[in-house]
Amino acid sequence: MECGKMVCVRSSYTVVPSEPTPTGIFPLSLCDQIKLSSHGPVLLVHKPNFTSTSSHSDSSPIHVLRTSLGRALVHYYPLSARLCWIHGGRWQLHCFAQGALLLEATCEANLDDLRDFAPTEIVEQLMPKIDYNRPIQDIPVLAVQLTRFSCGGLTLGVALCRAVNDGSAVSGFLNSWAKLARGGKLDLGETPFLDRTLLDSWRLKTEPRFVHTEFHPAPIWTGRLADTKYEAKAAIFKLNKVQVQKLKSKAREFGTSQRPYTSFEVITGHLWRCVSRARYVGNGDQPTRLSTLVNCRNRLNPPLRNDYFGNATFPTVSPTCSFDDLIYKPLTYAVRNVTEAVEKMNDEYIRSALDYIASQKDLDLVRNTFHAGTVSPEGEFKGNPNLFVVGWFNFPFYGTDFGWGKPFHMGPGQLNSDGKAFLMNDRNSDGFVLAICLQSSHLDALKNLFYQDIEEQFVPSSKL
Repeated sequence: MECGKMVCVRSSYTVVPSEPTPTGIFPLSLCDQIKLSSHGPVLLVHKPNFTSTSSHSDSSPIHVLRTSLGRALVHYYPLSARLCWIHGGRWQLHCFAQGALLLEATCEANLDDLRDFAPTEIVEQLMPKIDYNRPIQDIPVLAVQLTRFSCGGLTLGVALCRAVNDGSAVSGFLNSWAKLARGGKLDLGETPFLDRTLLDSWRLKTEPRFVHTEFHPAPIWTGRLADTKYEAKAAIFKLNKVQVQKLKSKAREFGTSQRPYTSFEVITGHLWRCVSRARYVGNGDQPTRLSTLVNCRNRLNPPLRNDYFGNATFPTVSPTCSFDDLIYKPLTYAVRNVTEAVEKMNDEYIRSALDYIASQKDLDLVRNTFHAGTVSPEGEFKGNPNLFVVGWFNFPFYGTDFGWGKPFHMGPGQLNSDGKAFLMNDRNSDGFVLAICLQSSHLDALKNLFYQDIEEQFVPSSKL
C-alpha cells in the first residue's frame, strides 16, 4: 500500500487482453516519433449518489474496470505493449501483451474539498504515479487509477503515453472501454484503425517544401527574474459564451478576417496577451511565440479515418513577436497570429513536416527542442516568455459512462510546466474551461488581468 498525503493506493493489477492479440513489433508513425514518452493525464470526476447504467450493477467498480479493460485491450492491443528505443532517438512498440496498470485507491477528502479540480498537489495524487526512473521498456503505456472518496464519489485518472496517442484517440478509447464496461459490444466503426503508415513520409530523400519554425528553438527569456526559484502553480479559469462573444467582437474591431475567428483563436489570443502582461518586467522588446497542436485528421487529402488510433496532432507556432506588440496593440493582433499558426496546417504543409521529421538523424534533438523546459538541470528557473496551449475541444470525454453515469468534471490531472495551458468545453457545452500553469507571481497577476481585460475597451497606446 502506497499513501500520499490524502490518497492511499490499496491494490494494483496488471490487466492483459482477455483474448490472444497480435504479437511482434508495432511501428510508430513519424507523427508519433516527435511526441514525448511521458504520459498525458486525464481526470474524470463522478459525483456520489450516481445511478448505475451498467448491466453489472452488482459488481464493484474495480471489478467492472478490470474485466472490461481486458476486453478493450483485445481491440486496443498497442496499449498493452511497451515502448522501446531504437536508432536515431526513435522508438517502436513491442507488442507482447505485457499489460496495462490498474490501481485502486481511497481518499480521505470529499470531492467538494477539491473545489474546481485545478491540478494541484492533491489532484495529482488522483493520477497513477509513473516511475520514469525505470527503463522505458518496463513502463506501461497505459496506467489507470480508480480513487474512491469517503463521500461516495469517485475519480478515474487515466495516463496514456503521449508517443502512442493524441487527445482524439484517447477520448475514442475511453468511450469504447466505457461501452464495454456497461455490458455492450463494439459495433463496426467503434474499433480502432491501427495502420500508422498513413502518417509517414511519402517522399524519400526529398527536402521539405517549407521552413518548419515549429521545430526551431523557442525565444528565451531576456528580462530580469524576480525569483529564480521555480514555484509554478496551476489554476482554472471559466468563460461563458457571453464573455467569449465579447472577445470575438473586440477581435473584429481592428481588422478584417476572411472568416469569423473561432473560440479557440480568440481565447488563446486573449490569454497570450494577458500572460505577457503578467510576465512583463519592463522588457517590452522580449520575444515571445505561441505554440499549439492542430488535429490534422481532416486537414489531410485524403483525410484520415475518424477511427484512426494514434497521433495526428502536429505542432505549430505563431510568428515571433514582442511583449510590446501583444500588450499595446489590439486583441486582433494576437488573434491573427494564432490564426496564422492554425491555418497554415494544410495537406501540403503537413506532408512537408513529415518529410522534415524523416530527414532528421536525431529525433531526440527535434523532440527536446519543441518541448524545451524552463528549468535548468540544477533546478534554477530560467524564465519563459512563451505560451503553449492545447485544445481539447469537442472531444466526447463528457459522454464517458463506465456504468456509474457521465462525469461531473473532466480535465488535466497534472499540470506543472510553466506556460502550458489546456482549453476545453465545459460540461454543458455552454462555456469553456481553461487550466493553466504559471510561475506563482505571474499567476497571481493573471488572475487580476484575465477577466478585467475582457470588459475593458482598447485604448490605442502612444507606443504604436
